[in-house]
Amino acid sequence: MSRKQLRQHLELLLNSGIKEIEKSGVGRKEKLQELAIQYAQCSKCDLSQGRTNLVYGEGNPFAKVMIIGEAPGQQEDLKGRPFIGRAGELLTKMLAAIQLQRDEVYITNIAKCRPPANREPTIAERAACLPYLIEQIQIIQPQMFIFLGLVSAQFLLNTNASLGDLRKDVQTFMDRPAYVIYHPAALLRNEHLKRPAWEDLQRFQKHYLSLNT
Repeated sequence: MSRKQLRQHLELLLNSGIKEIEKSGVGRKEKLQELAIQYAQCSKCDLSQGRTNLVYGEGNPFAKVMIIGEAPGQQEDLKGRPFIGRAGELLTKMLAAIQLQRDEVYITNIAKCRPPANREPTIAERAACLPYLIEQIQIIQPQMFIFLGLVSAQFLLNTNASLGDLRKDVQTFMDRPAYVIYHPAALLRNEHLKRPAWEDLQRFQKHYLSLNT
C-alpha cells in the first residue's frame, strides 16, 4: 500500500467511522470492551499467527489525551495490556512528571499484535489495524494526541519527516493537536535523549493545562 493509497484509506475511515456513540445507548467504556472482545481473534495479517494476545488498548474512555505507540512488546503480548514492560514503566513516570496518571489517559498502539523479534510493523500490518485505531479515536474523542516515536508519527501523519523535525512543532491529526515525542524504549537505550524528552513533555503539559483554563 502506497502512502497515497494509505491517505485515501484513512480519509475513507474518517468519513465512515463510528459517530454519535452516546446516542446509540451504548457507553464509551462498554463499546471499547465490546470491540476488544470482537477483535481478539483478528486474523487480518500474519502477526495474528504468532501472538499470545491482541493488545487493544486501555485507559480512560473519556480521556482528553490519547497516547499512540508503535506495537506491543513481549510483556504486552503476554498480558494483553499496552506499555507494561520497562518502556511502560518509564512512560508511567513520564506522565507522573507532568502530573498525569495512566488512568487519566488512553494508551494504545497502531499495531495491536507483537511483531516477531520486536521488529517494526510493516506498512501492511499497520494498515490492517488502522480501522481499529480510528474506531478508538472516534469513541474516546480525545482533545490531544501524543505519538511515541518515529514509526507511529510518520505513519499517522503520512510523512517522511525526521523525528527531530516532527518534534519541533505541534502537528495536527484528525483536526486535533498531536505532540511527537521520543519513544520510552529509545530513552532507555540513550540517556542523552532524556533532557530533550523532558523539554517535549513540558511543551505538551503547557498546552494540556490550557485545555482546563
